Amino acid sequence: MTMLESPASKHIALVAHDHRKEPLLRWVERHRDQLGHHRLYATGTTGRLIRERLGLEVLCLESGPLGGDQQIGARIAEGEVDCLVFFWDPLEAQPHDPDIKALLRLAAVWNIPVACNEATADFLVSAPQMEAAYQREVPQFSGYRRRLPE
Repeated sequence: MTMLESPASKHIALVAHDHRKEPLLRWVERHRDQLGHHRLYATGTTGRLIRERLGLEVLCLESGPLGGDQQIGARIAEGEVDCLVFFWDPLEAQPHDPDIKALLRLAAVWNIPVACNEATADFLVSAPQMEAAYQREVPQFSGYRRRLPE
């Protein structure tokens, strides 16, 4: 295992499926002051709505079905994202479901906190670790990497 540090000013990814965008926007609005101290990333439409309606600075990536979920996953693997708030819709089939599963898998692989609903997101932002540097353990993956063909 190795330790990675998430700084006091976190990089937070925000994602919401269509039927969960309004609840995410309400959640972001309630936590606007706190989230304003962090670097925000979001998939396309979600990020645009946060910027336009709430005036928060957010780095907007592609829409989820166009690769936004994969872009956030890549940033997780590169150590750029410290936590993920993903209001997904468990009652609606998504055409990019494999991308969604890959995003959640990468969050688990790299041991970053993930909130998939409002209650968990409330717990996440109210945790003392959100405002302080946090050391998280991740596997080194050196054994796995040695097994891969060049």
